[in-house]
Amino acid sequence: MTNKEKDTIRNNWIEWLTEKLHEAGEEDVLRTKSNEIAIPFTTEEGEEGYLCFTLKIPSGTRDGEAYDAYEEAEGYKDHLEEKAIKAEAAAKKKAAKIAADAKARAEKAAARVKK
Repeated sequence: MTNKEKDTIRNNWIEWLTEKLHEAGEEDVLRTKSNEIAIPFTTEEGEEGYLCFTLKIPSGTRDGEAYDAYEEAEGYKDHLEEKAIKAEAAAKKKAAKIAADAKARAEKAAARVKK
């Protein structure tokens, strides 16, 4: 695929996304780069920021391996599952430490009462 074809496809999608954001009530949709648009937002606390949408057409790795979004999605799913398992193990370890600390404090308090 040529760069011109990629630019045409990307520009068509950026125009579509810009139109949909306008239809959704976004007044300011800013084209910040050739492949990026941004919309301003304000939090409930009054802080301002921008949400950026980047549209890219990946070409793959330098060694010639083509980009595969299905493979990327599966890898990301696996990554999230591993992260959840690690978080669960950390939560169990923290709960065990809290229980052990509470038990140790209770034993110290009981020892002080005996003195």
